[in-house]
Amino acid sequence: MSVRKIVTYPSEILEVQCKPVKFFDKKLVKILNDMYDTMIEFDGVGLAAPQIGLDQQIAIVDIDDDSGTIEMINPEILEIKGEQIGPEGCLSFPGLYGEVNRPAYVKIKAQDRKGKLYTLEAEDFLARAILHEIDHLQGILFTSKVIRYLEESELEGAE
Repeated sequence: MSVRKIVTYPSEILEVQCKPVKFFDKKLVKILNDMYDTMIEFDGVGLAAPQIGLDQQIAIVDIDDDSGTIEMINPEILEIKGEQIGPEGCLSFPGLYGEVNRPAYVKIKAQDRKGKLYTLEAEDFLARAILHEIDHLQGILFTSKVIRYLEESELEGAE
């Protein structure tokens, strides 16, 4: 496993619709393991494949709670409800933070590293993190959803 370089804006790959994963093999396992190491190294709560230069529908989320690491391959949003406004940052936009309005609840369908389909429901911060990463796979950046940019001093006490 290894830490990969984070792709930063304005790299074009950050704004492309990623291709579905078709092969669930050792190469995919290595990508997922590297993505986890990279996310931890850069103190993130999520990482999507385009952020390490790959045009594939692969994302991970780990908000450091009892939900553990969530690996989402070819994720689809099945349902969203409610709304929440909260601070977000992105490893591809170092030092940039903003308030973003997102659904408070999400239900998704995705595949795990072996290709097995699963569904997952999430609320609050976990829903925010999942939706942020799924946006990456559609080429949508959090900056397009920012209500107001935040100074780093405003983040004290924020998640």
